[in-house]
Amino acid sequence: MTASSASTASVLSLIADDMLEVDAVIAHRLGSSVPLVGQVSQYIISAGGKRLRPALLLLVSAALGYHGPHRFTLAAVVEFIHTATLLHDDVVDESTLRRGRATANENFGNPASVLVGDFLYSRAFQMMLDANDMRIMAILADATNVIAEGEVLQLMNMHDASLDEAGYLRVIRSKTAKLFEASARLGAVLAGASPAIEEACASYGQALGTAFQVIDDVLDYDGDAQEMGKNLGDDLREGKATLPLIAAMQRGSASQRDLIRHAIEHGAVDELDSIIRIVRETGALDVTRSAAAAEAQRAIDHAQRLPANQHAEGLVQLAAQLLQRRN
Repeated sequence: MTASSASTASVLSLIADDMLEVDAVIAHRLGSSVPLVGQVSQYIISAGGKRLRPALLLLVSAALGYHGPHRFTLAAVVEFIHTATLLHDDVVDESTLRRGRATANENFGNPASVLVGDFLYSRAFQMMLDANDMRIMAILADATNVIAEGEVLQLMNMHDASLDEAGYLRVIRSKTAKLFEASARLGAVLAGASPAIEEACASYGQALGTAFQVIDDVLDYDGDAQEMGKNLGDDLREGKATLPLIAAMQRGSASQRDLIRHAIEHGAVDELDSIIRIVRETGALDVTRSAAAAEAQRAIDHAQRLPANQHAEGLVQLAAQLLQRRN
């Protein structure tokens, strides 16, 4: 375990008992009379991961003094929505490896992955009815819709070497950060927080989710495949112009820009070693890490508006530790 993952574990230990309750809800609500649904769902959910989105909902709820049972159901809902997006993402991206093992689509095929993703989305919407709160349903419905738009936007941007940082961030804030934002907002809504505190929580979630994805994109060029549990260069293979590549093209020579542009437009990884070297030599990784640091600091600033307690401090630590993330 790396130092950063150990630190993250110390924050998550604050809600360890709550997460066990969430796990119980997940196990119970994964049930289906169709065996393949349960097999695929169980396969991807049991793959592990930090479960940051449900953790975020639980941390915000506790920081604002809410300890009711709806937090467990809604934490499971956001995990189901996230898992559905992973199933669909891996099909769209033709991914073969996630969290160190074969993706569900590699194991069960594309049709099963897409359809079980649909099952998880619809089960999540069944579950959110338990709270009997139209505001909660509106937040989750809006988030799911924005995520879907982000997926389509990313698809439109594939193999587009002209994408700039603003276009890149627009995709991230829709596709990844929106569910972080919704998770934090739900914790505040459950706690009956004031509009100002609710917006601070939502802004924290958006900034945290953005920083999380930016660091993920750094690791595609500066990570360890074994630690990350995915193949290095996957983003390039899919034709994604992520911030490390955008920054490298801005800072590199004409020949370096041409090489990266060709790789993005054609999804070519035959020059991956050269491109990784260019990304590192041009300082593009430093530029990208600085962008992540700015988002992490934005998250910290919003978290510090919450009442002072160990769970609010945990939210601050979670943002600070993202910058040391290695997987």
